[in-house]
Amino acid sequence: AEAIGLYNLGQSCCLNSLLQVFLMNIRFTRILRRITVPSSPAQRRSNVPYQMLLLLEKMQCGKCKAVGPTDLACCLAEHRVEFFVQHDAAQLFLTLWNLLKKQMKKPELVEELSDLYTICIQEHLACQKCSFEIKSNSTMLTLPLPVLDANSHRLKTLEDCLQYFFQPEQLTGQNMCFCQQCGRKATFLQSMKLVHLPQTLTLHLKRFCFERSSCTYKLSHSLPFPQELDLRELLTANQCLADDSEKASWQYELFAVVAHSGSISYGHYCAYIHSLTECKWYCFNDSQVCQVSWDDVKCTYGHSNLCWRETAYLLFYMKKHPQ
Repeated sequence: AEAIGLYNLGQSCCLNSLLQVFLMNIRFTRILRRITVPSSPAQRRSNVPYQMLLLLEKMQCGKCKAVGPTDLACCLAEHRVEFFVQHDAAQLFLTLWNLLKKQMKKPELVEELSDLYTICIQEHLACQKCSFEIKSNSTMLTLPLPVLDANSHRLKTLEDCLQYFFQPEQLTGQNMCFCQQCGRKATFLQSMKLVHLPQTLTLHLKRFCFERSSCTYKLSHSLPFPQELDLRELLTANQCLADDSEKASWQYELFAVVAHSGSISYGHYCAYIHSLTECKWYCFNDSQVCQVSWDDVKCTYGHSNLCWRETAYLLFYMKKHPQ
């Protein structure tokens, strides 16, 4: 099936970009095709996985260059995902994912969906005065990567952002934690350790800066990201809690980029996706779809002087050798 566009229903470019990233992922569509069809018409109308499946089938019948995701958008509106408003791609991605997970009834499909996207991390808090420590496991759908360090200096590459994210941090001053062993507040060392990485790894570049003065602006400086990403080389041994067979699969290649252009209030999203069947890059800009080169994708690295230009916001990497 060739790449098919999605008509813009009025500020639906964010939704359209994310739908393309989901539906171009063969592993996702394999799960989607096995869902249980809801029994009543009302249930079918409000079931996100089912409406997504109908849209996929409409896109694959290949009669037109673009289709309208109207039924799916109406279905999402029932779940308080509004039309005609600016969405943030990272938030909308989480919302869609949660709806999919909640409405896929078969436990084995929910599990496969989780395996496909969920990152497992252990957060580690250690008191710097005594031996007290707290460990807690958590799952994340995306790694929210800062593009600036603590001193507001720009991080230069995606690899720098990842290393910075996993760097241990001293919690001092107002951030001190209560230590049960010392019986008072103390300085803690907070660190994150990777336990498990999914088949499709989603990285969220935190380019939108929320100031206390309630003014939000976009950080559009250049931030290169590689086509191939090896997380075994990037992270140190004490940043991982994974065995060798888990780590062996931590080699990734770039599958998709959701890019944002314009300002915070008048923005536009499009998606660059590497077709897994044809091994070509495509740009999905609502109803317009065209083949592009890796150089075109690199244009989304960003540029300090051109804030309104297109910059990568979500990066989707896929395992090269899944287990």
